[in-house]
Amino acid sequence: MAAAGVATAPRGRQAGGRGLDDENLVFETTPGVEAITSFDQMGIRDDLLRGIYAYGFEKPSAIQQRAVLPIVNGRDVIAQAQSGTGKTSMIALSVCQMVDTASREVQALILSPTRELATQTEKVILAIGDYINVQAHACIGGKSIGEDIRKLEYGVHVVSGTPGRVCDMIKRRTLRTRAIKLLVLDESDEMLSRGFKDQIYDVYRYLPPELQVVLISATLPHEILEITSKFMTDPVRILVKRDELTLEGIKQFFVAVEREEWKFDTLCDLYDTLTITQAVIFCNTKRKVDWLTEKMRSNNFTVSAMHGDMPQKERDAIMAEFRSGVTRVLITTDVWARGIDVQQVSLVINYDLPNNRELYIHRIGRSGRFGRKGVAINFVRSDDIRILRDIEQYYSTQIDEMPMNVADLI
Repeated sequence: MAAAGVATAPRGRQAGGRGLDDENLVFETTPGVEAITSFDQMGIRDDLLRGIYAYGFEKPSAIQQRAVLPIVNGRDVIAQAQSGTGKTSMIALSVCQMVDTASREVQALILSPTRELATQTEKVILAIGDYINVQAHACIGGKSIGEDIRKLEYGVHVVSGTPGRVCDMIKRRTLRTRAIKLLVLDESDEMLSRGFKDQIYDVYRYLPPELQVVLISATLPHEILEITSKFMTDPVRILVKRDELTLEGIKQFFVAVEREEWKFDTLCDLYDTLTITQAVIFCNTKRKVDWLTEKMRSNNFTVSAMHGDMPQKERDAIMAEFRSGVTRVLITTDVWARGIDVQQVSLVINYDLPNNRELYIHRIGRSGRFGRKGVAINFVRSDDIRILRDIEQYYSTQIDEMPMNVADLI
């Protein structure tokens, strides 16, 4: 009988003990999931449709076409889709359709791994839900606890937050959980991995038993899909295959730099190309971000920088400047790799190659948002070639040597 278990993939282990060979396990979209190609056919309330169109959406993206209805119908859902395909607005849309605005209680809780992403989700909910008067609040670390308490006492329908602060608010009994019917874990592979797992379980303990759970990410490794069986009931799976994950329309290049110190000169040579649009430069550590920022500035290049050790006020100010285009080049760590959406970014530079393959997709997905063109340039030392080839193979993609006319591609 063992082999019969293979069909219910999320339990995760292949019969015959080949559990570690994840190539054998293919997660497919659950049969019967339909693609609904217009917002009008989704049965969404009129005031919410107005908000969607006012926000600038014309037709739903692939993930929105497939996932909104199962979520609105109360099913547990595991949704995986490429970066820049409208996952945040899919969450916002589903949540706004589901909340009862007549009741001043928290009905949906969305947890994100970074403060920026939690805030961005709150903004999209407020924008799309403008005409239905939905009240949302971002509960995140680094902001005033007093403000959180005031907002929550006043009564909101949706909380978008980071696990630590949300947990704190629940324990203080300021965030009342009795009316919560939906829990969304955004970037859930990150949320269920090392750092957050315990906090998530901590929050989950306080939520009502008949909770609906939705998991969303661009990358969902098997071990995560295995954990899901603990707190999801017969989830609808909407998954894209890994080799379809490399982002259409993003050209990927590498520049061979023999030594670490040559990276800096290469970046200076590229600076004029960077400022044609807006660019994000990724480093692997906060120290490296500070060092590179300082070095660029002392060579008279204008750049801004952001990482997790900066005070929240400063992070907000830098984000605002970058969003408005006041600064054109942002140097950052992977705090910025997931979910942050700035329309004008069309160039990403990996000054350091990321520490894992999943992050690569998230980083380069900061460019070419929602179908626009983008370029990713990887600085590769001789001992990085192996990592780059590994990324290529993993995503069945091609990363070519950077051409001289790279500026024309942006």
